[in-house]
Amino acid sequence: MSIAKILTGENAIMSISNIILLLGGVALFLFGMSIMGDGLKKVAGNKLELVLYKLSGTPLKGILLGTGVTAVIQSSSATSVMVVGFVNSGMMKVMQAIGVIMGAIIGTSVTGWVICLSELGAGNSGALSLLSTEVLSSVIAIAGVILKMTSKKKTSQHVGDIMLGFAVLMFGMKTMSGAVSGLKDSPTFINLLTTFKNPIIGVLFGLVFTAILQSASAAVGIVQALSSTGAITFEIAMPIILGISIGASVPVIMSSVGATIDGKRAAYSYPVVEILRVLIFTILFYGIGIFAQYSFMDDTMDPVKIALVNTLFRAATVIVLIPAMGYIEKIVNWLVKPDPEMEKEMKGINTLEERFLNYPPLAVEHSRMAINEMAKNAKKNYYEAVKLYDNYSDSQFEKVDKLEGVVDKYEDKIGKYLMKLTGRDLTEDQNNAVGKYLHCITDLERLSDHSLNVAESFQEIYEKKLIMNADEDKEIRVIAAAVGEVVSTMQKGLDSGSEEIAHRVEALEDLIDDLCDVVKLHHIERLSKNESNLQNGYVMNDLLTNFERIADHCQNIAIAIIIQQSDLAKHEYSQLMKEQHDSQIEGFKKEYEEKYTL
Repeated sequence: MSIAKILTGENAIMSISNIILLLGGVALFLFGMSIMGDGLKKVAGNKLELVLYKLSGTPLKGILLGTGVTAVIQSSSATSVMVVGFVNSGMMKVMQAIGVIMGAIIGTSVTGWVICLSELGAGNSGALSLLSTEVLSSVIAIAGVILKMTSKKKTSQHVGDIMLGFAVLMFGMKTMSGAVSGLKDSPTFINLLTTFKNPIIGVLFGLVFTAILQSASAAVGIVQALSSTGAITFEIAMPIILGISIGASVPVIMSSVGATIDGKRAAYSYPVVEILRVLIFTILFYGIGIFAQYSFMDDTMDPVKIALVNTLFRAATVIVLIPAMGYIEKIVNWLVKPDPEMEKEMKGINTLEERFLNYPPLAVEHSRMAINEMAKNAKKNYYEAVKLYDNYSDSQFEKVDKLEGVVDKYEDKIGKYLMKLTGRDLTEDQNNAVGKYLHCITDLERLSDHSLNVAESFQEIYEKKLIMNADEDKEIRVIAAAVGEVVSTMQKGLDSGSEEIAHRVEALEDLIDDLCDVVKLHHIERLSKNESNLQNGYVMNDLLTNFERIADHCQNIAIAIIIQQSDLAKHEYSQLMKEQHDSQIEGFKKEYEEKYTL
């Protein structure tokens, strides 16, 4: 028999009007949850994110914080997605994320207790009737509207949003309960529910149901509404609750699309934790049930009992898994394999061993090697960005974005390593080398940032279908080639420590500044003659700005090389360059002027 016949046919479970009321109640319930959660987040501002980031240093702290934050925003998915973002940006480790996610799994059960408020005042008269869902929702809605419409303070308006969201949620819950109230007398509905006594079917139903709703809190709320029929027993409810746990991981997995390797590992830790929890509980609970008959399996469930079972199941299984957090990390590391290309590009910082800090000559040498690898990656990122001008593709753009993230990680790890090294007993030469390296890593990271900006400009040209005229096309190619040469020359100079190569960088930087100035004048002339347009001008201006910045950062690195060789302070060298432009630099500049001409 088809679902349509079961619902509306001869042996109908529900009338069409009741089905519409049920769907309307679900819609109001979900909408109310959304409004209330958004309001809570706005009242808290950015404090929740800062708390999560700063105070999740240990597994226990992470679990407690995850529980607290999720109880406030009432969404384990939102908390987990936030954490994936932290891991993705390198602000949080995967192990920290696992702790917070385990806490979020407990915290999301709070919504079930909020829903239980709908039971207050039910079937009572007199003073207790004032606590009924209808009266309570109405009072809160009135207060929410007053705050929303009369208060000038943003915080008070957000509190009004929370109250209105709560009222809508409660009204939706009452509508759902009313729509399904007649099901207690339907033999077809009771027969349908009995199929969920099979744990496998119950888990699968809960999983698919929650994956569609994308909210464990909403799924549990709907089960609580159905429990008002009196037809749901513990034996039916438990497998569905197990499936709801796993289904809640779907939105978190979806959030990992485009994330880094560690970001994906953090996202996948959610389903791993949930599946382990369900497996542990299923094996223990149903395994023992084979030998010992549980007397409570046929107990009728109500919203309060479902909220209690849901909370106890979540809290108990998370506590059991705390000692296994290290193994959970190993599982997600195994599930999400590192990108071989990215692993190759990260090899430079993998040599920065803590034990080398006790041997400064070794530590300095490995720092030099790591910075050279960082410079190679920064150079590669620029060239990958320039490729987008002729052949744009999303995959190529993503490659540039990933490489920029790699360079960021180099800066972070090398910077921390060098700061630890400065606390050791270093010779004067070693101190000078460390100072140069600290100076260079910032410029290399900024160089890579501007390379990504160049890629974004080429992306804009592609997406807006801008057509550069012949002069604009030539100018972009000439300056892009000159910038490519200054980046390559800088990388060679950094590797060799050659003062002559560093002077070549300065000559190129000087030339690139001149070229950019000439192109700006050319564009103004073209605009006056209607030979170009403002859109092209905006993109050209962004490109020129980033080309100049890249050359500037290359020059900064060249100066760091020169002052180390000549024992001049940076300000002394700059002053010397102002007073007397080196004849060698002028010679190099003339050489490059012939090569890069407009």
